[in-house]
Amino acid sequence: MWPAEWLVSGVDDVRRDTKDGLATGPFGSSVSAKFFQNDGVPLIRGSNLSEAVGERLVEDDYVFVSEEKAAEFPRAVTRPGDLVFTCWGTIGQVGLIDGRARFDRYLISNKQMKLSPDPTKADSLFLYYLFKSPDLQAAISNVSIGSSVPGFNLGQLRGLRFPLPPLPEQKAIAAVLGALDDKIEQNRRTSRALDELAQATFKAWFVDFAPIKAKAAGQTSFPGMPSTVFAALADRLTDSPIGPAPEGWSVRALSQVCQIISGGTPKRSEAAYWGGDIPWYSIKDAPPNGEPWVYFTSEHISQAGLAGSAATLAPIGCTIISARGTVGRLGLVARPMAFNQSCYGLLPSDEVSYRHLYLLLREVVDELKQRSHGSVFDTITRQTFDTVNVVFPPPEVLAEFENVTAPWFDLLLALSNESDKLSELRDYLLPRLVSGAIRVKGHHV
Repeated sequence: MWPAEWLVSGVDDVRRDTKDGLATGPFGSSVSAKFFQNDGVPLIRGSNLSEAVGERLVEDDYVFVSEEKAAEFPRAVTRPGDLVFTCWGTIGQVGLIDGRARFDRYLISNKQMKLSPDPTKADSLFLYYLFKSPDLQAAISNVSIGSSVPGFNLGQLRGLRFPLPPLPEQKAIAAVLGALDDKIEQNRRTSRALDELAQATFKAWFVDFAPIKAKAAGQTSFPGMPSTVFAALADRLTDSPIGPAPEGWSVRALSQVCQIISGGTPKRSEAAYWGGDIPWYSIKDAPPNGEPWVYFTSEHISQAGLAGSAATLAPIGCTIISARGTVGRLGLVARPMAFNQSCYGLLPSDEVSYRHLYLLLREVVDELKQRSHGSVFDTITRQTFDTVNVVFPPPEVLAEFENVTAPWFDLLLALSNESDKLSELRDYLLPRLVSGAIRVKGHHV
């Protein structure tokens, strides 16, 4: 039960008292694919929202419409402070347009709804966490309609009831949860910078062959490479089966530099196989770009599930690649975990490190995706790895690359672990704070 001074409220009690305070997107034909363009006003679709608390907006894969087209639907235009809900498909997705957003305004699609809170009545960030809480997520699920394609409409959104603290306490709750998410976001930005640095270094050394070209041009050193290693490099490129490559470097099939292990799914009907302490990875656990490590998964299996199925335990440093349906998503295993049969686990050969293999896979993943096949789903098979050739450097270059990049990956792992712990703390506090079970100091009697 919530505190006595908290009022039972609904969205009509907190919305802005204007025509666009609560609205759905335009009809699908009004903003169909024929109106999409490369710039303009971004269109928020289901792929830009998430069920995850930490993702207020998924700023990838936007399509855009013209300023003129967006102006035809002023009620469907969102601005800072607005909340966005999915009303068809993956219901329960909630987004927030705030200071993190890339754009100052968006248009919502026909499968979205938006709520513009009155800032004198409700704090937008508090409402975001409230609608992400287990109680409100369950309430949304309970009132949804349809089975094959679940629906959640304006009337059902209006019908939801929730306890609403006084505005100062809303802001205090949002500040506590927001501070945790801000640190997670800061870690994410740092991780992306480190990831980009590692990938750029790999590309310079092993794709563009920048040190070789520098030596051929008469330079006596290359930034980040010890002079002894630079001095031992060849000074020219020669023809190879995949194009110009450094003299003395070999060309190998990708399957020759990694060991491929398969995954599996324990029987769902065996309750004893599920809910154990072994993380079980599927495509939905793939990390976002710039965050290679996977520590937490949405499902777990038991030792019995591992033993009673084709599931394999992947060790730390194993790269998991999605191989069926949405192919080519990569994740580095941060703690031993199993994975489903739609993925492969890739372990480095004795000659390379897991870091080198992961970055190599990042470079060739588009080629793997292009070579995938299947009548219903795109599929990467074991044989696909035989068809992709890569340049293989000598041991001394590999060893020096390891010396350069190992600290970066260690820091990436530390940041990932810290963010996961912060996420756990946020997810523990969220339902207790928005229900009043835990009160923020100075905001209770």
